[in-house]
Amino acid sequence: MELTHLDSSGKATMVDVSGKDEVKRTAIATGRIKMKKETIEKVQKGLMKKGDVLACARVAGVTGGKRTADLIPLCHNIFIDQIDVDFEVKDEEIQITARAKCVAKTGIEMEALTAVAVAALTIYDMCKAVDKEMAISDIQLTEKKKETL
Repeated sequence: MELTHLDSSGKATMVDVSGKDEVKRTAIATGRIKMKKETIEKVQKGLMKKGDVLACARVAGVTGGKRTADLIPLCHNIFIDQIDVDFEVKDEEIQITARAKCVAKTGIEMEALTAVAVAALTIYDMCKAVDKEMAISDIQLTEKKKETL
């Protein structure tokens, strides 16, 4: 298997996508943050001192997805058409889903993954004062599609 981010001498390099056609790209990423049942209840009732946890995490996830090229050194800076972050609150975890879309020569899966990671980290930050046992896990790409224009 050839590693696309290494040149012939093994040096890390950004992939040249100049010869590729633009296509419509969609990616979905998921992850979760486990926490105590009591913490979930405080999040749902809006009792966290830092404010509305899920609203803040949603905006942070979108912002994080938009800033992916600034955070991941070899990612291309692409124009993003949409990033959407959703949450499913369960008894002892919050599941996070990010959907991202673009029309570009490359990308969008890293943006979806970054959106999930930043949303999870924001939840962690906003809840850490009341729950020292939270755990972020299972951040993964669950779907990636390309459609020719």
